[in-house]
Amino acid sequence: MFQFFNGYGYHGMSFEQTYRCYPASFIDKAQIENGDKVIMPPSALDRLASLQIDYPMLFELRNTATERVSHCGVLEFIAEEGMIYMPYWMMENLLLQEGDIVRVKNVTLPKGTYVKLQPHTKDFLDISNPKAILETTLRNFSCLTTGDSIMVAYNNKKYYIDIIESKPSNAISIIETDCEVDFAPPLDYKEPEKPLLPIAKGKGTEIQEPAAETEPDFNPFTGTGRRLDGKPLKHHQPPPASSAAASFKKPNVSNDGGQASASSSQSTSRQSQGKLVFGSNANRTNESSKDTSKDTKQEPPKKEEPKFQAFTGKKYSLKG
Repeated sequence: MFQFFNGYGYHGMSFEQTYRCYPASFIDKAQIENGDKVIMPPSALDRLASLQIDYPMLFELRNTATERVSHCGVLEFIAEEGMIYMPYWMMENLLLQEGDIVRVKNVTLPKGTYVKLQPHTKDFLDISNPKAILETTLRNFSCLTTGDSIMVAYNNKKYYIDIIESKPSNAISIIETDCEVDFAPPLDYKEPEKPLLPIAKGKGTEIQEPAAETEPDFNPFTGTGRRLDGKPLKHHQPPPASSAAASFKKPNVSNDGGQASASSSQSTSRQSQGKLVFGSNANRTNESSKDTSKDTKQEPPKKEEPKFQAFTGKKYSLKG
């Protein structure tokens, strides 16, 4: 029983059918391996022609056993009844084997604006112009589904690329649309390792830190002097740190003899230079000691004076 509405039969009804799937090697149509289009039986064309559907025709492929879903277009309607031929890479995405049941349903997909691709191997990036190869291959595709792995054939080699993101939905149409394409690093790509610092050879693996610089010992009286008349000073080399520190640390002599010897040595050094030194206590003490020693040696011993005795005077006469 047919129902008509505005001149179209089966208005508002969708196409949904189950078929047994087989790869393209079962039919002399090897070109379908380079795209996402399938070959359906003529009865599907008759049913689709009687429905009000959007063109180009797009279909949803579902494996009911594993609930895997993908999308495709149609190339021809020349398959045997009850059978459908599809690319082998598409059967792998759906986890289908030869002769398994697949459910086909017509759908309407939005036009894609963004898609992100990820090659399986970095060999795809070694192609001289991978962008041009990808554009040429995607001309044979009608739609893309997130989670699928498409196959790109070039120079007798097959490259597999994952669809990891698509906008504005998980399934998009790429027919007559401007779609932005982005690439993710290949699955076998490894970031270059950072160079390790060389480890010193030895028993331990610890890195030896440089020895801290020792602070110099305090050196007293190491300043430089300047003349009041402005004349330059003679170059005077400061004493070494060890001698200065030793002289600074030497304890003071507590006895007087040490001071006298030090002062005498200073006085003799000054006198040896031919300079007059005024107010030197050391010279005075030396001179006094020399004078006393001379007096004691040259003067004879004095006679002892008799003690005073009363009424012992001499008598004198007035007569003379």
